Amino acid sequence: MARVAVVTGGTRGIGAAISKALKGAGYAVAATYHGNDEAANRFKAESGIAVFKWDVGNFEACRDGIQRVERELGPVDVLVNNAGITRDTMMHKMTEQQWRDVIATNLDSLFFMTRAVIEGMRARGFGRIVNIGSINGQKGQLGQSNYAAAKAGLIGFSKSVALENANKGVTCNVIAPGYIRTDMVAAVPENVMQKIVAQIPVGRLGEAEEIARCVVFLASDEAGFITGSTLTANGGQYLP
Repeated sequence: MARVAVVTGGTRGIGAAISKALKGAGYAVAATYHGNDEAANRFKAESGIAVFKWDVGNFEACRDGIQRVERELGPVDVLVNNAGITRDTMMHKMTEQQWRDVIATNLDSLFFMTRAVIEGMRARGFGRIVNIGSINGQKGQLGQSNYAAAKAGLIGFSKSVALENANKGVTCNVIAPGYIRTDMVAAVPENVMQKIVAQIPVGRLGEAEEIARCVVFLASDEAGFITGSTLTANGGQYLP
C-alpha cells in the first residue's frame, strides 16, 4: 500500500512540483489549497492528484482536514509544510494585519498541521516532516520582516520537532530555497530580476523541480539518519 503524503499549498508553484514528484515516487498525495479553486481544479485534472481545501492558518480546519485525508487515502506518513504567503512592506509601514496574515499562514500552520499528524506518526513508528523555508529566513530581507520572522521560526520549530521525535522514527527537516522560477518570482520587474540573478553564483534561478527532488529524498527511507537539518538550495547565493 502506498504511503500517504500531504503537501500544503500543493497545487501551485513549488508545491505543485513537490506534489507531482511525490506521486511519481509512488506516494498517494493529498495537495491542499485555500483560495484558488480554478487553479486547484486544473491541477487535479492535469495531475490526477487529490486536492483538499482548507485554511492552514486555522487549527480546527487542519485537524478536520487531516481526518478527511486519512478517511479517503489512509494514515499520513509524510507532511510537507509548503504553504506560504507574502505581504511585503517596510516594517515601519507594516500593518498589524499584514503581520498576522503572514505569521498565521507561514508559521502557525507548522504547529497546526504537525500537531494533526504527529501522534499517528509516533504510534506507527514512521514519519517524515519536511518544512519549506527560505533563503530570506536565513539572511533577512528588506520589506519582509514578517516573512523572514516566520521562516526563521520555522527552522527553530523543525529542530525541536526533530529532537522530540527522533526515537520514534519520525524525522523533521527544512529545505531553504533561494529564488525559484515561479509565478510569484516572475512578477518581479525585469531590472530587479537581473540584479537578483547577478547575486546567484550559478547564474540562474532555481527550478521548482529541483526543490521537489530534495523533498523526495528527505521523505524517503534512505534519509532516516537525517533530522533537524536545513538543506539550502539557493545556487550559492547565501552560505549559512
